[in-house]
This record gives sequence, structure tokens and C-alpha cells, in this order.
Amino acid sequence: MSIAIIPARGGSKRLPGKNIRLFRGKPIIGYVIEAALASGCFTEVMVSTDSEEIAAVARQHGAQVPFLRSADNANDHAGVAVVIREVLQAYAAAGRHFSRACCLYATAALVRPARIQEASRMLDTHPEVEGVITLVRTPQPATRALVVRDGSVAFQLDQMQFARSQDLEETYFDAAQMYWLRTAPFLARESQTMAFLRRLPLVLSEFETQDINTFEDWQLAEVKHQFLEAHPEILQTGAVAS
Repeated sequence: MSIAIIPARGGSKRLPGKNIRLFRGKPIIGYVIEAALASGCFTEVMVSTDSEEIAAVARQHGAQVPFLRSADNANDHAGVAVVIREVLQAYAAAGRHFSRACCLYATAALVRPARIQEASRMLDTHPEVEGVITLVRTPQPATRALVVRDGSVAFQLDQMQFARSQDLEETYFDAAQMYWLRTAPFLARESQTMAFLRRLPLVLSEFETQDINTFEDWQLAEVKHQFLEAHPEILQTGAVAS
């Protein structure tokens, strides 16, 4: 049995009301809930929130909200792992247990049912791993990044000044879209993070992901969403058909 957990705290500061803000005419969390339901991967699709308003919107789109998140885990410092643990323990106390969980971000409007299914199959075919994380490749290896120190530009790592990008190991960002995990190894270790799990990467294209922290991020996510609607072949080929 698998559960989709969608964390959606009510206290977003950088973009107030972000989790239910209208995204191309629909609350952004609605896209995520609908993708989870359409994937057919889950026994339960639930939203973890401290907000009655978010809970009402979540239910309208088909998610379950059997309880509100505790105040201790509804602050700026509560990480995703803590929220997942709280949800799994609350369900267990009610006699419901899940062998796998998938955390889907409430603002991951670019997530597609096919990608959720793909990540689920990765766990099916690799019993030795404990999770799957979505990544996106950095445009250039991050080991050759520049920084600004005291108003002056410098290499973050001095030894990389003369390194050729083609000789460097590729680097990735967390795509902040979804995390699949096996619940037994996760619950067996009291941790504030999921980094200890043995995880496989599901690498997404830049078209498929957009972390949203600013209004500009939001606009870019809407552009990508509209573009993917017009070019669904990107999800299969990674390129626009001519």
C-alpha cells in the first residue's frame, strides 16, 4: 500500500497563500492532487496542513485531510521528513500502515502522472534501494561556480579556476517535485532528513520542474506549464517536435 503525502503549510511568507494561489486559473495544489490521483499509484492521497482553508481546497480536489498538522510541525523550521513522519505515525495510530510513501510538493504543478508512475516502477524493480528523488541537472557543473565576496567575483573553489567544464563531474539540484520512500527504513531511524536513505535519481528536464519562491518563479512555472501542454512530446523525447 502506498500513500501520497502533500505538505501544504498555511504560513508561506515569501508568497502569501502560495499553496492555494490561482495558477492558470486553478489553485496550484489542485494540479498536484489531480496528478497523484490520476497516477493510480496510491491507496490514499492526503494533504498535511495546519490551515482549514487549505484543507477545504484540498478536499474539493479529491484529497483526504483526516487531521490537521500539529503546531510544532507547522513552523518555518519543520522539514519535510518531520512532516512525513508525523503523518505516517498518525495513520499507524489509527491502524493504517503503508509500505511506501511519496511526498509531493504542493506547488509542483508541473508534475505528471507518468513521472509518478515511473518513480514507483523504479522502486518496484530495485528492491535494494529505499527511495527515489527527482533531480534536475545544473546548466554547468556546480563545482565551477562563481561567488561574490566583498564585492569581488571569485571561484567558489580556487582549484577549479582552470578546469574545463567537460572534464568535471555533472552536478544536480533537488528538483523539489517528489520523494518516494519505503516507510520501514525511514521510520526505523529517527532523523530530520531523508538523506540517509539509499535513493535512486529520477532526472527531470528543465521544462518539467520549477522551484517557486518568488513571483518571477511563479510566472516562469506558468510559462513552462503552458509550454508542456502545447508540447507533450517533450516528456517522451526531451525535445520539441519540428
